[in-house]
Parts: sequence; structure tokens; C-alpha cells
Amino acid sequence: MSYTALYRKFRPGLFEDVKGQEHIVTTLKNQIKANRIGHAYLFTGTRGTGKTTVAKIFAKTVNCESPTENGPCGECRTCKAIAAGASMNVIEIDAASNNGVDNIREIVDEVSYSPAEGKYKVYIIDEVHMLSIGAFNALLKTLEEPPSYVIFILATTEVHKLPITILSRCQRYDFKRISIDTITNRMQELIDAEGVQVEEKALRYIAKTADGSMRDALSLLDQCIAFHLGSELTYDKVLDVLGAVDTDVFSRLLRHVLDKNVLGCVKLLEEIVMQGRELTQFVTDFSWYLRNLMLVQSSDNLEDVIDMSSDNLERLKEEAEMVEMTAIIRYIRIFSELAGQIKYASQKRILVEIALIKLCKPSMESNTEALLERIRDVEEKVENGVPVVMTEGVMPMVQPGVAKKKPEIPKAIPEDVKEIVRNWPTIAGNTDNPMRIYLKNAKLSLGGDNKLMVVLEDGTPSDHFTEHPENKEQLENVIADFLGKEVEVVIQSVRSRQEFSENYVDLSQIIHMDIVVEE
Repeated sequence: MSYTALYRKFRPGLFEDVKGQEHIVTTLKNQIKANRIGHAYLFTGTRGTGKTTVAKIFAKTVNCESPTENGPCGECRTCKAIAAGASMNVIEIDAASNNGVDNIREIVDEVSYSPAEGKYKVYIIDEVHMLSIGAFNALLKTLEEPPSYVIFILATTEVHKLPITILSRCQRYDFKRISIDTITNRMQELIDAEGVQVEEKALRYIAKTADGSMRDALSLLDQCIAFHLGSELTYDKVLDVLGAVDTDVFSRLLRHVLDKNVLGCVKLLEEIVMQGRELTQFVTDFSWYLRNLMLVQSSDNLEDVIDMSSDNLERLKEEAEMVEMTAIIRYIRIFSELAGQIKYASQKRILVEIALIKLCKPSMESNTEALLERIRDVEEKVENGVPVVMTEGVMPMVQPGVAKKKPEIPKAIPEDVKEIVRNWPTIAGNTDNPMRIYLKNAKLSLGGDNKLMVVLEDGTPSDHFTEHPENKEQLENVIADFLGKEVEVVIQSVRSRQEFSENYVDLSQIIHMDIVVEE
């Protein structure tokens, strides 16, 4: 016999087996018990929450020869015929593929014939929002006044697409998303019945990934069990199968962002990609991690709202004290925008890298949240005694009517510096990538005490030297090897060529002029 998927094998057959929809189950049971059965029902809610399952249990119960308090007996001839799909009393219709006027007219014609056996003819129309306008109009009159032996059950995930004339003729039941605890407990029951060993932490992650859908959770569980058949299903194995990332990685990434360490973020992303993780899932999970961070900072005693272990919660509380609320909101906004873009993008990794750089570089944005973060950065540097250079998108204030002071040309340029400027392409070529690429576009000027100033574009090129002093030391060593003398280098960053020309002297232009005069 062929294998049956878990969500089909363990599909509820009684009302008591339906999890997370007690408000609907109780109402339907009371209607059957009091013989107050309606003629038209509308079941709406997200995928995998039990709409079609409840509809089938209801259809079997109203036709069962010996119904119980929890639903059909399952033993009578009618129950067995419905379960085998051989009953003419329960008709399931997929409106996605039978959405025309003619399909509905066939139903209207059939309605006039009473059931050969049993009490009711039940029509279950799934994905009813897919019906055409003409089909809805053909259904209206019959839906409003069907024969006493006919029940319509309409199921849809997109109730807003239904005409108001249909909605007003039905009893509406909204199926809620199923909680993580409920899904976890249900999966635990099933794996106990199947004799499979699964870590509770793994089950909770699957339940969280299912996003309120029991069917999705069972499908994911089925997939994970099949991949690691014969061994215990652990949390790490679930992450491998689903292409997801462990919470520890999110913590490391957040700390790189708080340190404005672009290189660290990019290297960590490289690790994630090389491990074969799914970037779309990574973006979703990191957004969820930031959401938890926001909640922890907003209020205490949120253990019930935030689904994570006590160790991870303590670490989250520690990180919440390291970052401002406005910064968290900015991070969430950037990743929310990314989540909308990455789904259909061909270059997912590049989009994620851009988003990470935005997190580290508030200067790339001009909104209020980014401005506040840049101000905080400046305040922290001042408090710590770090000299603040006017970069990161902050323009110097110029009073109206006051001419801007042009950079003064130095009266004398040291011969060592001249030699370096004349041979800069050779010196830059002696370095390794990516330093060689950054130096290729660098501008040379004169710093204080006749030091060589290397002016780079703000962002990754300048960060390569300022955030990693060993790279600056490596450049000085290359210059010393070429010149035979030690020359101190000062790294400066600018946002544009115009800013460089307005604030610094381009030594290459001056020295080129000297050479022309000498010739």
C-alpha cells in the first residue's frame, strides 16, 4: 500500500479531534443537537485551519444514522459511503476549476431531486471566491431558498472577494489561526502514534514556521521525518531541512549591526549562504527576531507572548538594553521592505547585503529614524572622547552670504610625498584585493605635520581602513618598501568628488603641474 501523508492519515473524523476551532465546533454541535441546522454556511479563514475538514464532519453527522455528541458514528452504511466518497448525499466541488455559470446551473438542477438515502444533500464548494460573477448570480436564488433537504457549505480563504449578496445569505464562521502550543501538542500526539522521536524544540519551530496552519505544520513534519528517517529529529536537523537559521546567528548579526561592522555582517551572510540556508526564510526569521527585541524593550513579563527558551530570552533582554527603540523600528522597517522585494528577486543575496549595509549605515537614509541614530552615534563618540569627522551625510552649515573658504595650497610638499604621488598607481598595484580596488579610486592630499592623506569614498572603502587598523598598517608597509622610508598615512572619507574638491587639495594635480613646468 502506498504511503499516506500525515495530514491525510490523521485528518479529524470527529468534532473533538478538531484543534483550535472550539468556538465553531461547539456552535455546530449545538445546532445539530437542537435540530436548528441552517441551509447555508460560509467557512472562512487562512489555509490549513480546518474549514474543509469541519465541513465534511458536519456533512457526515447530519446524515449519520446514529450520530454521537462528537459527530458521526463512522460505522453505519451512510458514514462508510461518505468516507469512501461513494455517497450521492455529499458533493464536493472545487470552484477553482468549476467556476463557470454552467457548472452552477448543474447544481441548481440537481437540487430539485431529494436524496435517495439519508436526510440531507450537502454541497461543499471549496475556494468559492473563484466563482465568476455569472456563477454567483446563478447561485443566489437557490442559496437563499433551497429545499429543506439541501445544505450549502461555502469555504474560502479570501472572503473579501465574495459579493455581499452571497455573504448576507450565509451563516459566517471565521476559522482562527491555530496557536503554536496547539499545533505542537497535536504533532506530539501524532509522532507518539507513529513511534517517531522528535525534540520538543524542533516541534515548536515547525509549529512557528507553519504560521497558524495545522496542515502546513504536518506537511513540514512529514518532510523533516522523511529526510532523517530512522534517527531522532532534532532542532538542528529541522533547520537543515527547512533552510532556516539558528537564533544564535541572529544574535551575532545584531551585534555586528550595533557595532556598524559591515564586513562582519557580510561575512556572516556568506556563512549562511554557504550552509545552504534559504534567504527568504532568513529575512522572515530575522524580522521576527527584531519584533521580539522590540517587545522585550517595550514591556516586562512577555514570556507568554515571545516563544523562545529562557536562555535565549535572557540574551534578548541583554541586547534590548544595547539598542534604542527608534533603531529597532528602523531595522524592522528595512527588513519588512526587503521581505516584500526578495520573494520574486533573482539576486536575493545582493538585496540582503544592501539591507544589512543600510542597517549599519544610517547615512544612507534621510528619514527621522536614521537621523536620530546618526545623532546618537555622534553623541557616543563625543562622550568617549573620539574626534568626530563630519561625514555620514551631515553637510557643514554655511551661513547665507558667506563665501566658502577654499582649501589652501601648501607652500611646500615633502619630497617623499611627491615621490609617492608620482608612483601611486604602482604602489596601489602592489597591494591585494580588495585594498587594490579601493586605492585605485583614492585621492591624495596632505595631512597635518606633512603626513600623506589618502581620501576614500565614504562607506566600505574607508571602513576597510578605519575599522581595521591592520589594513592601514599594511598600506604603510607597502609604501615603506617602495620608498625605503617610513611615511605616516592618514585616512579620510568623503561622500562625493565635489566634497573632496571643496575641502582638500588634490596633490596629483599640483605635482603634475610641477612636472610640466620642469619640462
